[in-house]
Amino acid sequence: MCGIVGIFGIKDAQVTRSRTLKMASLVRHRGPDWSGLYDDDFCVLAHERLSIVDIEHGAQPLKDIITKRVLAVNGEIYDHKHLRTLLQKQHQWQTSSDCEVLLYLYDEFGPEFLSKIDGIFAFCLYDPTAKEYFLARDHIGIVPLYIGWDKEGLTYVASEMKALEPYCEKLQEFPPGHYYFGSAKQFVRWYKPQWMDQKPTTPISYEKLREELEKSVKKQMMCDVPYGVLISGGLDSSIIASIITKFSRRRVESEDQEEAWWPRVHSFSIGLKDSPDLKFGRMVAEYLKTVHHEFTYTVQEGIDALRDVIYHIETYDVTTIRASTPMYLMARKIKSLGIKMVLSGEGADEVFGGYLYFHMAPSAREFHEETVRKLQKLSKFDCLRANKSMAAWGVEARVPFLGKDFLDYAMSIDPKDKMCGGGKPEKYILRKAFEGALPDFILWRQKEQFSDGVGYSWIDSLKAYAQEKVSDEMIQQASQRFPLHTPTTKEAYFYRSIFEELFPSKAAALTVEHGPSIACSTPTAYRWSQQFKGLADPSGRTIAVHHKAVGSI
Repeated sequence: MCGIVGIFGIKDAQVTRSRTLKMASLVRHRGPDWSGLYDDDFCVLAHERLSIVDIEHGAQPLKDIITKRVLAVNGEIYDHKHLRTLLQKQHQWQTSSDCEVLLYLYDEFGPEFLSKIDGIFAFCLYDPTAKEYFLARDHIGIVPLYIGWDKEGLTYVASEMKALEPYCEKLQEFPPGHYYFGSAKQFVRWYKPQWMDQKPTTPISYEKLREELEKSVKKQMMCDVPYGVLISGGLDSSIIASIITKFSRRRVESEDQEEAWWPRVHSFSIGLKDSPDLKFGRMVAEYLKTVHHEFTYTVQEGIDALRDVIYHIETYDVTTIRASTPMYLMARKIKSLGIKMVLSGEGADEVFGGYLYFHMAPSAREFHEETVRKLQKLSKFDCLRANKSMAAWGVEARVPFLGKDFLDYAMSIDPKDKMCGGGKPEKYILRKAFEGALPDFILWRQKEQFSDGVGYSWIDSLKAYAQEKVSDEMIQQASQRFPLHTPTTKEAYFYRSIFEELFPSKAAALTVEHGPSIACSTPTAYRWSQQFKGLADPSGRTIAVHHKAVGSI
C-alpha cells in the first residue's frame, strides 16, 4: 500500500515542490521502500512506494512515453493481465507492475475504463500538455484518498488527511466510486451497480457463491513478496484463510518430512491474554496447518498507543478506535517478520448482514437497504481501520469480500435468502456455502465484533480509563467545546479531545462520520427495535441475541 500526494494549479514551483516534499513525508509510512517525484510549472506529484508487485521496476510516478501523461497510484489492480488484452494500440511498456496498465486504459477508453477494473486504487493521472488532471478512487473506498483546496485556489490530493490539513482551508474525503476532472471541478460517480438502487431478486446458489469468493481470494493473492492472512477465529477471516491454503502450492520436501508448504501461509492473531480471538484463531490455524503467529498485548500497551492510533487512522469514532488499536499493534509485529501483505475478512458483515442487529430487520427490503448503507460508509469505518492501521507500519491489507466482481455477485442475491432469525444465524448463506471447508465450531460461531473478540476487558478498561480522564463537568459542557458532533460519552469525549489536538480544523472533524450506533448499526436502523432506545455503547454485547459464551450458536 503506497502513499500519494499532489498539488495542481501551482504558481510558485519552488515553494510548491518544498511543500509537496513535506506532505509526502507525512505519508511515507505507507510506502517506506522508495520515494518518487514529478513536477512542472502546473503540478507536483509525489509517490511513496510499498513494493508488492514488480519490486525492481515499479517505481512511480510512471510516465507514458508516447502521450507524456504521468501517473501516481496507491493500489492493486488484480486483473491487470486481463486488462492488457483489452488494449488495441501499441504501448511502450516500462514495467511489469499492475498499475502501468491504467495509463494505457485511460488513453484508449477515457474515464469509462474504471468500470473494467477489479482492484483497489486511488490515483492521480496528469496530462502536462493540456494541464489537465484526472483523479479517481475505487468502488467502495478500500484505499483512502482526500482532496482539499487552499485559500489561493490550489487543489491538493493525498492518501491521508494529515498531509492536507496544514495547507487547506477546505478538505474532504474523496468519495468512493467517483472520478474528478480538474477542469470540470466536480465529482462524477462511475460505480453504479443496480443493487445500490434496486432490491435484487437472484436466488441463492451456494456453489456459485463459494466459487466467486474463491476467485476473489485467488486474484488478491497476487504479489511478489511474502504474504499472510489475519485470523480472528471468526467466520469471515477463517473462510479467507481456508481459501488461501487451498490455493497455496504444496510440495514434499523429503521422506522424513511428511509435508511442507511453499509458499508457507503465515497467519496472525492478536488479543489480550486468553481472549476469544486468540483461542479460536489458534484452532483455525491448527486445522488449516498455517504457520501461525499469536500476539498478545496488555490493556496498558493499548492505552499507551491510543494517541498514535488516532493520528494514523484519522477518526474519533469509538468503535473504529477500539478495533484499530489491536490491529495497529499487530501490524508492527507482522512487519517485523518480513510480511508486506495480508488478506483479511472485512466487508462480509456489510454484504451478508452479519452484525447482530440484523436479526431485528423487519423485512427483506429493509435488510438490503441497510446493507447498502453500510457498504457506502465502509470507507469511514472498517476499510479505513484495516487500511490505515496496517499502512502505519508499511503493510498492505487486502479484502476479498469487497472485490468488485465478488461484491456485484453477492449483492445481487435476493435479501430474503440473507435474512437471519427464526433459527437461522447471521450470514447463514455464507456459512452454508462453505460447509466442509471448516469445522462446525468455527463455521457456526456467532458474530463477534473485533473490538469485543480481542478480549471483553479491552472495552471495559477503555471506558474506565476515560472515566478517570474526563470529569462529569467536562461531559456536561461538551457541547460548548465540541458544538460539531458533540460526544455523548466520556470515552467518545476523550478520543475527540486527542483528535482535535492532532487535527484542529473544523474541516478535519467533518471528515468523520457521526451518528448514533449500536453494534455497528447505522442511525437508520434505530427504528427497528425499542431495545436501542437509551443505549449509547456501540459494542455487539448490547444486543440481546449476543451469547455471553463466545462460540455458542
